[in-house]
Amino acid sequence: MSNEILWLLFALVNFILITLSYKLFGKTGLFAWIAMGTILANIQVTKTIDFNIFGLHLVATLGNIMYGTLFLVTDSLGEKYGVKEAKKAVYIGFFSLLATVLIMKFSIWFIPNTENLFQSDAIATIFNMLPRIALGSLAAYIVSQLFDVYMFQKIKSKLPEDKYLWIRNNGSTLLSQLIDTSIFVPIAFLGKFPNEIVLDIFITTYFIKVIVAFLDTPFVYLIKKIKPIQE
Repeated sequence: MSNEILWLLFALVNFILITLSYKLFGKTGLFAWIAMGTILANIQVTKTIDFNIFGLHLVATLGNIMYGTLFLVTDSLGEKYGVKEAKKAVYIGFFSLLATVLIMKFSIWFIPNTENLFQSDAIATIFNMLPRIALGSLAAYIVSQLFDVYMFQKIKSKLPEDKYLWIRNNGSTLLSQLIDTSIFVPIAFLGKFPNEIVLDIFITTYFIKVIVAFLDTPFVYLIKKIKPIQE
């Protein structure tokens, strides 16, 4: 199966799981997704992939879809529960990633059993890279997510009707994702990859986030209409 088809399926699976998480657990399910998604996105971002969209060859990091779902979650929380709950989700994500970096750093320092060297080396390969990625992600995440919450409410104050939800969702996300990409990519990859690759990652990362933002729009409307089983 091609990367292009997998990418679309992966995006759809993410959106469906978020919707299901909200249906089953209410806003607690959305908070849980923020914690999980923040961690997984920063692990996935260590893997780069090649694929083609509209005839263009792109090099991108894998974590863009998972990371893009975080904006869907905070926008959904802001729409249904207000700015306080949306900001709470942002802080939960920030703490989750910070705690993961610290815990896994300690894990790497332990001397492994000689029969466990392969697994230990694999963990070290991923999580030794994570602090730099996490530093870029933490800085980008807190700035862009708080801006997203602010901008979403700002647009909502001007266009509060349900028919403008897509403008609130996409307008706030597209601006905040540009801020996020501008902070994250240089910190995470500059000096690790050639400059032209870093520029490719920057362009494709934002381009993919734009696509994800538009793809998640129906799910924002769906989450707004859903009555959770538990609250």
